[in-house]
Amino acid sequence: MTVSLDEALGRVASPSLSKRVATLAGGLLDLGVEAGDAVAWQSPNREEVDWLYRACWRLGVTAVPLHHLAGEADVKRMLDATRPKVVIETLDDLPEGPPVEQFWPHPSQRAVVLFTSGTSGAPKGVMHSQGALAFKALQMAGVHELRPDDCVLMPAPCAHISGLLNGITLPGVVPFRTVFMARWDPAVALGLIESERVTFMVGPPTFFISMMQQSGFTPEKVASLRLISSGGAGVSAAFVRDAEHAFGARVKRTYGSTEAPSVITDGRAIGPVELRVDDNGELLIRGEEVALGYLDPDASGEVFSADGWYRSGDLATIAADGTVEITGRLKDIVIRGGENISTAEVEAVLESHPAVVHAVVLGEPDELMGERVVAYLETTAPMDLDAVRAWFAERQVAKFKTPERVVVVDSIPLLPTGKPDKERLRSFPV
Repeated sequence: MTVSLDEALGRVASPSLSKRVATLAGGLLDLGVEAGDAVAWQSPNREEVDWLYRACWRLGVTAVPLHHLAGEADVKRMLDATRPKVVIETLDDLPEGPPVEQFWPHPSQRAVVLFTSGTSGAPKGVMHSQGALAFKALQMAGVHELRPDDCVLMPAPCAHISGLLNGITLPGVVPFRTVFMARWDPAVALGLIESERVTFMVGPPTFFISMMQQSGFTPEKVASLRLISSGGAGVSAAFVRDAEHAFGARVKRTYGSTEAPSVITDGRAIGPVELRVDDNGELLIRGEEVALGYLDPDASGEVFSADGWYRSGDLATIAADGTVEITGRLKDIVIRGGENISTAEVEAVLESHPAVVHAVVLGEPDELMGERVVAYLETTAPMDLDAVRAWFAERQVAKFKTPERVVVVDSIPLLPTGKPDKERLRSFPV
């Protein structure tokens, strides 16, 4: 039976956490926040983010977490799109008020808006209901056989679906401890795994590869780790084999997205989710975990059908025994270290430079990050990587979106349709 997040998380919350959430919910009420409003904040991972999420859900309020690395231009667009009643400026001084012990929001109420890159270039606001997130957390707790004595290390931003699911909601329904990391540092991560007795980790291959490459890495430091769930680019059979050997843990290959989180594990559909492939080879998904849609109704109508199917943008095959293999993607997205980067957005920034006539951005395989951003430029004046980095910094674009390699060409090769010939570009010499 579908339940609200407040009910699912409140069943097992500790007395101290329950008190903190109740008084924070009261503080939000004192600020004039009501059910159906939105509350926004921008912060790296920390314990107070968990409190804020829970307080919003108790009141039937939409949480709007903004990526802590988002630049001013992106932040403005996200705030304009959501129009929050309150923007929390600092998590060091959260509001308090008379405790709100129960509110019982309906599971269908909007719980969160998460922003993800789309092929249109602008950040897309993905809306999830309380019931969908509660369902997914309860389901994944069973799939991973997680227990109260487990502990998850969470370096992925809690403004992302992975951080939200695996660092906030899933640990809240079991419950077990979350160790938050404000930023990824492989040496620090190794120390935390050892000192906190971390048993569970989620992240792209780059996290685990960078830890394995640390000079201080030893099997003893990661002996407590028993489960790794990894998704995104670069989750190859070789990576799974090497990671299982190095960490002495079970490594699961997980597929999902902000719109449909964790729907496939090790090639198998999770639970009652429906999967099918259309005539173009695109994977379509339908299930309780699928998002309500995008804030932009036009963008939503392109990928969310009236009968509940979500067009993933990914190419896949489904074997007779139900095994699913993701073979590619239709979306022009670069997945760098777990971050989805819209190539259209990066191209737009590049082409706003007075010397750039035409820009094409592609993802290039990278052993550590999964993919890196490569820019192919047709210019009227000399351009190099330093100039591109300076331009992106001046435009206040998040650093992880900045190209890491620049190739200047005489002209961008085109297909007969007039679109860039990306395969020819990939063959150009460095």
